Amino acid sequence: MPTEDLPDDDVDRIREAWLRERPGTPVASIGVITRIWRIARLLEDDRRRTMARLGMDPGTRDLLSTLRREGPPYALSPSELARRISISPGAVSQRLTRAEEQGFIRRRREGLDGRRVTVALTARGHAIIESTVDDLLQHEDALLSGLDSDDREQLARLLKLLLADLGDRIPPPG
Repeated sequence: MPTEDLPDDDVDRIREAWLRERPGTPVASIGVITRIWRIARLLEDDRRRTMARLGMDPGTRDLLSTLRREGPPYALSPSELARRISISPGAVSQRLTRAEEQGFIRRRREGLDGRRVTVALTARGHAIIESTVDDLLQHEDALLSGLDSDDREQLARLLKLLLADLGDRIPPPG
């Protein structure tokens, strides 16, 4: 459906109200930022429910997915995991402990002094992430069914452009 055929939504009404109450207010960003913010909340809530249905917390999924995407032997150092997941070393340590207790990963000490640690997926971790990723991605693909493939590609390209630009201009947290 062309966007001009869509009825006004709450975001349009917010924009119009600001213009009515404060003529000249720069409202162009509202149509983009407010919708992205609302979509992010919807998707975050949906992913939390989906992961609960699949029996896995999002942190463990991030960890196992990162290891699985590495390819054989599905192993990385804790510091590399923290960097790729964009979390602190302390947070990755907590995730590793939880995943190790569940039998999804194992930590191996390596090197002459045994101080270097490698984290690797176990067979159980590999199996659970395979089924979880399939279910999650099929579900999320269905969420996008309102957009045809050209719209999806265009949206992905525009979001990539926006993310790269914002990443260059907004400092990371902490």
